[in-house]
Amino acid sequence: MALTALALLLTGPRHTYEMLLLIEKTHKTFVAGLPRSLYHAVNRLVAAGDIRTVGATRDAGRPERTVYALADRGRARLDEWVARLLREPDPDSTLFTAALTFAGCLPPVTVAGLLRERRGDLDRRAKAARSALAGLPDLPRILLLETEYEASRLAAERAWVSRIIADLDAGRLTWPGTPDAIAGVDHLLEEPP
Repeated sequence: MALTALALLLTGPRHTYEMLLLIEKTHKTFVAGLPRSLYHAVNRLVAAGDIRTVGATRDAGRPERTVYALADRGRARLDEWVARLLREPDPDSTLFTAALTFAGCLPPVTVAGLLRERRGDLDRRAKAARSALAGLPDLPRILLLETEYEASRLAAERAWVSRIIADLDAGRLTWPGTPDAIAGVDHLLEEPP
């Protein structure tokens, strides 16, 4: 939730309810515990100095809403967080999904480098899983299915990561130099006519 709040504030100052609407309208299904969790995450980010209050807004018939902006410390934390999640494989694919969602906050060359590190780690883990399988030939296969699955999962992720690296290297996958230059998301907040 905190990662999502930091990333959404890259596009400019927002109030918490606006962030909630963007999460819902962009189908960020890896974000759980809405909306209370978002309000708690924002409060923790303010207390940590990662975001700051920049004003308040009041729409007709609505309560006053505090508007937040990303602080330099929060930007650095976001970059470090996304980099770690891109670089380090985890069996919980939700973490990688979040990292991919917010990879655009880093330059493409940085993302390619982080994914190369991830691919190396995936190679090591897949080799360890294959070695474990080869080292246990006398066991019934049913007892080895989870290791088979892990070896296959790692190989599939490695293949996908390799394709993304190739697309980044070839310039087939690019994005603007700054996150706020990515096609605006504010149109998602507009009410349909």
